[in-house]
Amino acid sequence: MSGRRDVIDLDEGSREPTAAGGVAADRDPSGRRRNVRLVAALLAGVVLGGVGVDELRDSREQRQRDASVSLVAFPASGGGGASDVAGVLQMDALLAVVNAGPAPVTLRAVAGQGPGVVLRDTGQSRLLRPGGVGWIEVKLRLECANAFGSEPLVVRFSVETADRRAREASYPVAVRDSVWHRGAEVPCEHLR
Repeated sequence: MSGRRDVIDLDEGSREPTAAGGVAADRDPSGRRRNVRLVAALLAGVVLGGVGVDELRDSREQRQRDASVSLVAFPASGGGGASDVAGVLQMDALLAVVNAGPAPVTLRAVAGQGPGVVLRDTGQSRLLRPGGVGWIEVKLRLECANAFGSEPLVVRFSVETADRRAREASYPVAVRDSVWHRGAEVPCEHLR
């Protein structure tokens, strides 16, 4: 027995018989072409998959930005007012609201209630761009005896985010020593 092994060429494209006792030469490059195509298809799949994952990540980040709400609020103006109950002042005022988030939001409703203070909006919606400020008309009901304590007034906001969903947010507004406090001092003195 010799140390050589006989090889049978099973490639359909090759019709030439193999020399007896010899090794078949790889004269048909169709096997190589097939391997090159397979590698090219694999590389194309990897590239497209990478692009798809990147697009998916960007889309997810955009959805998170569109859904986030970050608002800052503070008293902007207010003064005067009227009373229909002894010791209670009803006052029209402005609340400044800053959109500190990365996407625009539409402010739908504003409300707040704390010790001696009730705040509600006048029913106007307002679009706030990122970094933008909106002045919201509000109605204040102040009990002159205890409206200006040390606790901040927690103001709740109902907003529609850029993804068209309703969301809730809140922010503590300092009422003591604010323009609202200064605007209510004289009327409250007359109501006591």
